[in-house]
Parts: sequence; structure tokens; C-alpha cells
Amino acid sequence: MRLRLAALLAAVVGVLMLIAPGTAVATTTPTPDPTPTAASGAPAANERPADGSYIGVTLIDSSKATKDSDGDPVPGVDLTVLDATGAEIGTQTTDDAGQVFIPISGRGEFKVDLDKDSLPEGIELSGSASTSKTVTVRLDGGTFVQFQIGVEEVTAVPFAEKLSQATATGLRNGLIIAVAALGLSMIFGTTGLTNFSHGEIMTFGAFATYVVNVSLGMPVVVSVVVAVLIGGVYGWLNERILWRPLRHKGVGLIAMMIVSIGLSLFLRSVFQFFFGSTYRSYDEFRQQRQTDFGPFSLAPKDLWVMAICVLVLILVITLLKTTRMGKATRAVSDNPALASSSGLRVDGVISVVWIVGAAITALAGALQGLLYQVNFTLGFNLLLLLFAAVTLGGLGTIWGSLVGSLIIGILVNVGPVFGVPESIKNAGALAVLILVLLIRPQGILGRKERIG
Repeated sequence: MRLRLAALLAAVVGVLMLIAPGTAVATTTPTPDPTPTAASGAPAANERPADGSYIGVTLIDSSKATKDSDGDPVPGVDLTVLDATGAEIGTQTTDDAGQVFIPISGRGEFKVDLDKDSLPEGIELSGSASTSKTVTVRLDGGTFVQFQIGVEEVTAVPFAEKLSQATATGLRNGLIIAVAALGLSMIFGTTGLTNFSHGEIMTFGAFATYVVNVSLGMPVVVSVVVAVLIGGVYGWLNERILWRPLRHKGVGLIAMMIVSIGLSLFLRSVFQFFFGSTYRSYDEFRQQRQTDFGPFSLAPKDLWVMAICVLVLILVITLLKTTRMGKATRAVSDNPALASSSGLRVDGVISVVWIVGAAITALAGALQGLLYQVNFTLGFNLLLLLFAAVTLGGLGTIWGSLVGSLIIGILVNVGPVFGVPESIKNAGALAVLILVLLIRPQGILGRKERIG
């Protein structure tokens, strides 16, 4: 057993070492150089620092935005960073891309001042926007500050518009949760395992996508496909080396749940060791202009993410309902002993479930990273919502996990519209979960089971 566990850990570390070129992966961009070019007199391109902490600013004139562009960059503007005592740390001038990257000493509170007199003729800050921004740096790496230019100032947003926008965002997030929850529900249904390391499969998929995209220079679409394939391999290794031996030795579900908690802590530490604690973005789709759909707005990447999630959910559910393997999966989920006595290879079915479940969970992590950047806590931050969605819908039921995920996703995002603080917005969804389970313990679409 110890040898098998060691082999699993070695396999995970080995895969990470293959996909990660070093202990930290960083996007390669030119070095900061505020010196003007001799040819045009405009500032030379500033480079994003490869390591250390920095404050970045990108000035874009949004009034010149088009369908294919967020607007025109604003070069030649002076920005100064001051520390908490008011001492100047550095001054940079925006380059032809409207960007500056000013290195800072580390974490703490900093002030960013924009020299209004250096703005090009005809360019002004939007409305009552201030020329000074105070920012608190809590993580190593880049911290970005935004100055609004060419944007119409909105003094108040109607309640109906805020509600519709929150609902649209919640539906998008709920679909991502549904894809990951479907994988979790499939694994629980066939094995009875409450897998607390499921969130780390999402993180694994996001980092795999990031490395293939940024380090290997592949398009995001190709990187996501590769991450899904690697996620499937990880799921097979996970089941074959760790969980199958534990099942064959008769280890109880409570003990296996504790093992999954330990595996989660280990993998999170491995991710932090290799990639650090900074937030990272894919090379494409970093910023997109939102499209107005009347009561709400969504960026093109939001629409793509929602379409992919719906397609994957329909495909997996159809396969489970119509194919021979899907019927075998449902048979093992209903009664493993009876399925085995009927001639089904239960271990083989469980292996397929792990491969598919881990692959679609890695896809959910890759899509989450596309929307909210990649960090070693990406999956862990969603783990509680995943369990809430699966439990709310009904443990082990496919449709239940889908319905529960959409409800949780919408509740979490709609809560702040009704006054729930952003810092505790997840608590509202969990409160609803408790109330529903008090009324219907088996969940919305779960079925009653006799105990004892």
C-alpha cells in the first residue's frame, strides 16, 4: 500500500515537472525601459518584470472602442508609484501600448499618481475619476491599477439591471460548477467516495492549460484540449494506483475520505511550490469588450464558456443514458455487488468513470481559469460550492447535480444584489442548502433510501 501511494505521488510530481519548465512559469514580455525611442520620440515598450512584485497600468481610450478592439492605447503619460510614507518608488511613462510596469519592494499599501498634464491633447479621465489610486498589494507578482478614459460615468444602476446581470453571471458560473459537479457525482455514485481532492483536479486542468498556452505557445483552444486529455490520464492514475487498492483492501469510506483530504493538501502544496501564489492569465482573451444583450452584458469568452459547458453536459448525459458503458455505469451506481454478479467488470467501469469525471473536471478548471485567472487555490475555492450543488440536487444523481449547480451559481451571484456582502456571499447559498435539506434530506431530485 505504501509503495502504491508513493507511486501515485511520484506520478503526480512527475507530470507537473514535465509540464512546468521551472518552479514558476511567467509570461515573457520586454523589460521596463522608460527611455524614448530615437526614431519616433514615443516611449519604448515597457517589459513586464519576469519576477518580483510590480504595479502595472494600461491606459486605454475606451471612446475609440470598436467591435475588434477595446479602444486606442494612450502613450506618453507619466505615472508615479509612492509607498505608504509618501516616498517615491519609481516613475514610468506609458509606451506605445499604453502600458507601464513599475517594480515595487513587496507587499503593502502603495499610491499610484497619474500626471494629468502629461495626457495627450483631447484625452481626459472619465467623469470624476481621480488621478490618484491607492492599492493594497497582498500577493507577490503583478498588481494592476485602472484609470478610466473615455467611459461614460454611471451614477446609479437600476435594480432590475443589476439583478439581470447577476443572474446571467450566476448562470455562467453555475454551468462551470455543473460540469465539475457532474464529475464529482459520477465518482460518488459508482464508488461512494466523498472526494475532497476533487477541487485540485480543477486546479490541475487550469495549470495544464496555462503551461501549454504560455510556455509552449499553443492557442488556448488547443491548450484546453490537451489539459482535458492530461486530466483524464490523471484520473486513471489516481484510481488505479490509490483508490482501487484501498477498495480491494476493504478500507472504509470514512478512512478513504480522510485520505482524499490529505491528498488535497499535498497537491495544493505541490501547485504552490511549482507555480507560486500569484494569479496568472492565459495569453489570449485577457481583456474583452462586453456585448450588450439588453438587460445584461457578457464578453465573447463568457458566451463560449457557456456554450462549451452546455455541449459537454448534453454529451456526457446522453452517453450515460444511451451507450452500453453508460448503462453499465448506472448499474454499478445502483448496486455494485449485483452488477458484479451479473458479469460486469466493476473495476473497469469505475476506471472509465474516473477518466471521464477527471477529464470534464479539468475542463471546468481550464474554463474557470479563462474567466478568473489561475491560482493554486482555484479549485479549493469552489470545492464547498461543488459539494453544496451535489448535495442540494441529490447525491449521486446526474440531473440533481446539474439543477443544484445552477441554483447555487445563481444564488451566490444574486445575493449581493439584495445586500449580502461580497465577502460572505457563499454563505447565502449554504444557508439555502441547509433549509432545503431540513425539508427534503435526499435533495431536490434525490430519492429516499431506507437506512438500517
